[in-house]
Amino acid sequence: MIQTTQTPEKKEIRSLNLQEIADFLQQHGEKAFRAKQIYEWIWKKTVTDFNLMTNLSVKVRDLLSEYFVFQTLTPITSQRSTDGTIKTAFRLHDGHIIESVLIPSRSRTTVCVSSQVGCNLACAFCATGKLKMQRNLTAAEIFDQVAWVNKQSFAEYGHKLTNIVYMGMGEPLLNYDNVLQSIHYITSDEGLGMSPQRITVSTSGIAKQIMKLADDDIKFELAISLHTAINNVRSELMPINKTQNLGLLSEAITYFHKKTGKRITYEYLMLRGVNDGLADAKKLAKFSKIAPCKVNLIEFNDTDSQFKASDVEIMQKFADFLETKNMIVNIRRSKGKDIDAACGQLANKNLDTKE
Repeated sequence: MIQTTQTPEKKEIRSLNLQEIADFLQQHGEKAFRAKQIYEWIWKKTVTDFNLMTNLSVKVRDLLSEYFVFQTLTPITSQRSTDGTIKTAFRLHDGHIIESVLIPSRSRTTVCVSSQVGCNLACAFCATGKLKMQRNLTAAEIFDQVAWVNKQSFAEYGHKLTNIVYMGMGEPLLNYDNVLQSIHYITSDEGLGMSPQRITVSTSGIAKQIMKLADDDIKFELAISLHTAINNVRSELMPINKTQNLGLLSEAITYFHKKTGKRITYEYLMLRGVNDGLADAKKLAKFSKIAPCKVNLIEFNDTDSQFKASDVEIMQKFADFLETKNMIVNIRRSKGKDIDAACGQLANKNLDTKE
């Protein structure tokens, strides 16, 4: 009987930690210290080709190529807005597609990254919520968005990224471990070395996970997509409120602030006749007393829904009232809406996506 040796299935090397890489090398007769060199190539230099790891011997590079792969992102389209915003669609190794957005301002460039392929929260105002939820992104796939757009920022605007927001496709706290792991690679000295204070993770309000963030002593900033402080209205806008209502969210926010001392940011999408009246502003002001916060009033972007944007004058009156309550308020004008790159618009339009 003829015996055949089956070639091992190659593994994404970035799914291994430093110790696991060192163990692999030792098991194959190589020096463990090479693991630190490999780790630096991967996370600091963002190299995704073993042949470019020039301080490794050909033997070690061949060994790595035999057992491991890089499941990288492939950019397939880029669209530029009239305001300079650039949206890039990436095809993943399994054929799925995600989108990331480079947002320029006077002295900053911000990347908005995705954390999931699709989203299952079905928020009424969000185009991404109409997509079928496919899977979580790995930490490496999230990291790759930042690394790729960081190079894009250099090429287009002459400097590296200054800010990162987890506000793209998906709910970050439903991909908790991979999101936090990606932030570790982005912020650690062994990785890109970016400041965690320049990173904001936005959540629809997963109470249990917000409390876990506090227990894990996170250093990055937290934003909550609130959009209304009235329970029944929020349940209509965000079905997740039916199980994660404002009472639970309030408890989680109080716990989070007590443990971290951090100020919460509330994202408040201004919808004409839905949540932009004086009564809505009063409810928001009352809710906001639970912990120090700031409020971003966000201009609504067309997502083929039944909603309309609040008038500019209404937004300003809303902001003025909140400021009389000594609240920090910013009115956020949309960027990239002409290429469907603004808040709530990421939906892989005109792209063939894998089902």
